[in-house]
Amino acid sequence: MTGPQRPLRLQRLQRLLAPRSMAFVGGRPAEVAIEQCRRLGFDGDLWPVHPTRDEVAGLPTVPTVDDLPGVPDAVLVAVNRNAAVDVVARLAAMGAGAAVCHASGYAEIDVPGRDLQAELVAAAGDMPVVGPNCYGTIAATVGAALWPDQQGLSRVDRGVALITQSGNIGVNLSMQTRPMDVSHLLTLGNQAVVGVEDCMEVLVDDPAVTGVGLHIEALHDVERFSEACHRAATLGIPVVALKTGASDQGARIAVSHTGSLVGSDAAYDALFRRLGVHRVTSVPELLDTLFLLERLGPLPGDRIVSLSCSGGEASVVADRAAAHGVVFPDFTDDHRRRVSGSFSTLVSVSNPFDYHTFEWGDEERLTTGFTAALDGPFDAALLVLDFPQDGLDDSGWWPTLRAFGAARRASGTPGVVAASMAENLSPAVEAAAVAEDLVPVRGIDAALAGLGAAVRWGRRAPGPVTPAVAVTGPTIEVMEAEAKRLLADAGVPVADGAVVAAADAADAADRLGYPVVAKTTGTAHKTEVGGVALGLTDRAAVDAAVAAWAGPVLIERQVDDAVAELLVAVRREPPVGWLLTLGAGGTLVEVIADTANLVLPVGDDEVREALAGLAIAPLLDGDRGRPAADIEAIIGVVRRLQTMVDRCPWLVELEINPLLATPDGAVAVDALAALEAT
Repeated sequence: MTGPQRPLRLQRLQRLLAPRSMAFVGGRPAEVAIEQCRRLGFDGDLWPVHPTRDEVAGLPTVPTVDDLPGVPDAVLVAVNRNAAVDVVARLAAMGAGAAVCHASGYAEIDVPGRDLQAELVAAAGDMPVVGPNCYGTIAATVGAALWPDQQGLSRVDRGVALITQSGNIGVNLSMQTRPMDVSHLLTLGNQAVVGVEDCMEVLVDDPAVTGVGLHIEALHDVERFSEACHRAATLGIPVVALKTGASDQGARIAVSHTGSLVGSDAAYDALFRRLGVHRVTSVPELLDTLFLLERLGPLPGDRIVSLSCSGGEASVVADRAAAHGVVFPDFTDDHRRRVSGSFSTLVSVSNPFDYHTFEWGDEERLTTGFTAALDGPFDAALLVLDFPQDGLDDSGWWPTLRAFGAARRASGTPGVVAASMAENLSPAVEAAAVAEDLVPVRGIDAALAGLGAAVRWGRRAPGPVTPAVAVTGPTIEVMEAEAKRLLADAGVPVADGAVVAAADAADAADRLGYPVVAKTTGTAHKTEVGGVALGLTDRAAVDAAVAAWAGPVLIERQVDDAVAELLVAVRREPPVGWLLTLGAGGTLVEVIADTANLVLPVGDDEVREALAGLAIAPLLDGDRGRPAADIEAIIGVVRRLQTMVDRCPWLVELEINPLLATPDGAVAVDALAALEAT
C-alpha cells in the first residue's frame, strides 16, 4: 500500500522517516539530539522546546509546543513520563507528523505504568508515536536523528534499515563498522502505537532502503507483517530477523506430546521460513547475513566453490557446509584439467580447493587460476583469506585479493571473501574487497550462513499464512475415542474399534477380528502407565489384558504392516498462525525429538520436503529393502487436517500419535484434541 492509499497513521509515519522540520522537547537529551542532527548534516528546521531556557544547542527555544513556528514533521519528546502524555496530546491536536517518546516507566514496569501507557495511546490518536521506553530513530538519508545520545551512523543516500525493540541494541547497531550503509535505525521500545509491522510497511516502499534487519521479541499483526514481507520479496529487498524472548504459549493440551516438543519459537521459525525472512541467532549474524544478502542477492542454486591456500581451512569449510545448506560439488574432469594447468603440478584440484602457496604473490597466475576455477557450474565462490595484523608485512596478501576480484568479474560468479577470524579482516581490507565487487564477511561460518540464506532466498517465494485466534477462555481436553471421531468425520482413516465395558472386551474383539489392541480410556499417555496391550490373538488374551483396568476400554483391530510411526499435529500458535508439526511418533516422540514445523496452509510439496528432512526419512523411503511408506496417504491426512482447521473454529489443537504409515495407506491409531469450551 503506497501513497495516498496508506492509512493516515502510516502517511504521518513517513514524515518521521524523511522530515523537513523537527521539534525537540526537553533539556539535555534534546540538546544531544540536535547535535546529532547537525553532525549528520540535517538541513531542515530544528525547533527546541523548553519552558525556562532561552536556548538549547545554540538555538532559540519556545516554551511549549503550542508556540512552535510551524507544524513539525517529527518530534523528540524527552520529558518525564507524566508530562509526555500532555505533550503528545498537544502534538496530535496540531497535526504533527509523528513523535518519539523517550521516557520509560510505562507498561514495562507495573499496572500504573500500563494505565499511563493507555493514556499515552489515547492522547496520540492518529499520530504515530514511537516508544515509549525507546532510544529514538535515525534517518541517515536526510540526517534526522531523534536520538538523545551519541551514535555511529553517517549520512548516506541509501542502505539497509535496522529495527529493534531494544534501545541499547540500537546504540550498538549504530556503531557497527562493516562496509554496509545504514539508511534508518529505529528503536521501538514498548510499541504502544508504532510496531514492527508499521515500520516494515513504510520502509519496504522507500527507494532508499536496500534491506531490512529486525531484532524483535514478538509480532502483533502477522497479517500486516506478512503483506510487508511479500512486498519486500517483490521489490528484491532481503529481510533478516533476530527473534529473541518467549511469548505466551496460549492454550494447548497440557498432556500432548506436541506441547512438550514445540512452542511459539518453533512457530516463529516456521513463519519466517514461509515469509522468506532469514532468521539468525545473534547480532553479528544479523549484520553479516543482511550485508551479504544486500550485496549478493538471491542465488539460483547451492553450488559453491571454495578457495584457500590451506588444507586446514578447506577442511573447516567442508565440515561446516552441511549446517548451512550449501554444497561443494567436485570439479568435472574437463574443469579440473583447466584449473590444474594454472597451478603447480603438486596441487591436487578438488572442492573446497586448497591451491597452496606455490603462486603466492604472483597476481597474474593467481588471476588465471582463480578465473579457471570460478568459470564453472557454480552459483557463488568463497575465498578464505586472513590478512596479517596492522604493522606486519601484508604485501603478499593483496595480489590474492585482487586476483579473486578479477576472477569474479571475468567469470560473473559472485564472490565472498571470509577471514577465518574476524580480527584478520581489517576495515581497509573490507573496503578494498568492496571495491573489487566482492562481499567481505568476518568469519567462515558467517559467510556460509549468509550464502545459505541467499540460496534459500533464491528457492522460495513467500507464501500465505492461516490466521489463528488466541483462546481467551477455558478449553476442553478430548481424549482418544472422541478425537478419533473428529478425525473420522473429517475423512482421516482411523483404526476400527469400539469403547466397551471390560466385560464386553472379548466380544468386541471377536466382532473386529484378531489380532486386536486393548487400551485404557481417560488417560493420554497410556503406554507409560501400562494401559496398552498389543497383539492379542484370542478371547483369553483380551480378558487377561483388561482384567486389572478400571472403567471402559478401547478395543481396536491391530495394524500390522506399519512402515513407521509418525506424529502429525495442528495447533493454534497466535499471533503467528496455525502450526503443523510432523515427526517421529509413537514411544520415540520425546526421545529423539525428530520434528519439522510448518505454518498452514501448506502444499503437498512442502509436506514431502518436510518428511524427507526427518531423521526417520529412510524408514519412509523403504530402508534396507523394506517396503516404503505411502507418502501420498500421509499428505492426504495433512490435507484433511487443514480442512478441519478451516471448518472448525472451535478447534485449538489436534494431535495424532501415532499415525501408522503403511505401504498402502496411513491410519490414525491414537489421538488427542483440545476444543474451546464456549
